[in-house]
Amino acid sequence: MAGIDTLADWEARRTILRQRYFDLIRDEEKPPKPSLDIQVEESVQVEECYRRMLISYQVEADERAHAYLGIPCHLERSAPAVVALHGTTAQGGRQTAGLEGPSDKAYLDHLCRQGFVVIAPEHFVSGHRQPDAGAYETAAFYEKHPRWTAVGKFTYEHSLAVDVLLTHGEVDSDRIGVMGHSLGGQGAYYLAAYDERIKAAVCNCGAEFFRHNPTVENFARDHWYVYYPHLRPQLLEGRMPAIDIHEIIALIAPRAYLDILGLNDGNPLVQDQRVLMLLKIARLYDLCGVPENFGFYCHGQRHSVRPESRALLLKFFENHLRTDRNTPGFQAASQPPRVEP
Repeated sequence: MAGIDTLADWEARRTILRQRYFDLIRDEEKPPKPSLDIQVEESVQVEECYRRMLISYQVEADERAHAYLGIPCHLERSAPAVVALHGTTAQGGRQTAGLEGPSDKAYLDHLCRQGFVVIAPEHFVSGHRQPDAGAYETAAFYEKHPRWTAVGKFTYEHSLAVDVLLTHGEVDSDRIGVMGHSLGGQGAYYLAAYDERIKAAVCNCGAEFFRHNPTVENFARDHWYVYYPHLRPQLLEGRMPAIDIHEIIALIAPRAYLDILGLNDGNPLVQDQRVLMLLKIARLYDLCGVPENFGFYCHGQRHSVRPESRALLLKFFENHLRTDRNTPGFQAASQPPRVEP
C-alpha cells in the first residue's frame, strides 16, 4: 500500500480502489434485484443442536438459488450469523451442511453447534444448478450474461444470501461474518469487500494474486471455470489489471479479516508473495487504529482445512461477532450429523 501514510491518504485511495473493484467484476452488468420469494423445501432437526433447512430463493427473474440454513436451538436473543462458502465441489451446499463429503468442510454443522446462525449457499455452477456441461462450467452463464463475470455473479448472489439471513429475526444484523475454503475463500474476501454488512471475514487457502503469478492467465481461461473473460487479452500480453487481490482485501479494513494459507499450497514463491502482501495489509489496519482486526496464519499442510485452522477461524468469529465470549471450544462432528425429521 505504497504512498498511504495517513487515514486521509487511505480514504482517497479506497474510493479509487472500490471503483476499480466494481469495474473488475463488472458489477454494472448485474440484473435487477428480484423479490427473494424464499421457500423452505426441507426442514430437519439435527440432534438437539439446530434446525437445518434447505431453502430456495430468487436471484434473477428466471433463476433460483438453493442454500442450507441452520438455526441453533434455544436462542435467548439475536445471534451472530455466518455465510459459509464451499470450495470447488459438485456437491455444493451438501458438503457445507455435512451431508456429503469430508467432515472437516461441514462448516454449517461446525458453526451451528457453537451458536451461530449459518447460511450455506450453493455456488451457481454446482449442486441444484449444475450445468448440463458439468460442474463449474461457466459457458452457459456467459451465453446468458456475456458482459458480466463469474466473480460478479457469485459475489452478488452471496450478498443476496445476506439479505436472506436478515429476513430471520434470530439474526443480529450488526454481527454477520463470511468464511470459505479455496474458491469459497476467494468468495469470502470478495463479499466482504463488496458488502459492508459483513463485519468479519475468513479466507482459508484462497487463490493467488495477479502479480508475481506465473499462471495468472488461469483467471481468464478460455474453458471450464472462467473468472474474468474480459481480462484474457491483456493477461496474455503480460498487462495486469488495475487492481490486485491484496487491494481488494484491503477494502475490508477496518472490519475484521483473517487469512489462512498453506505455504506449500501450489507454487511456494506465489505464497511467499502473498505473505508479503498480507504484511502490507497489516500496516493498513495499524494505520486505521485496529491492528487486532487483522491476522494471518501460515502452515505447511498444503490446500487443506486443518483442525487448528478450524479452531482459529471459530475463535476469530467469537472475538469479532459475539458479545458473549464464553463460548466453549470448537467441537466439529467427526461423522455426518444424525437428523430427526
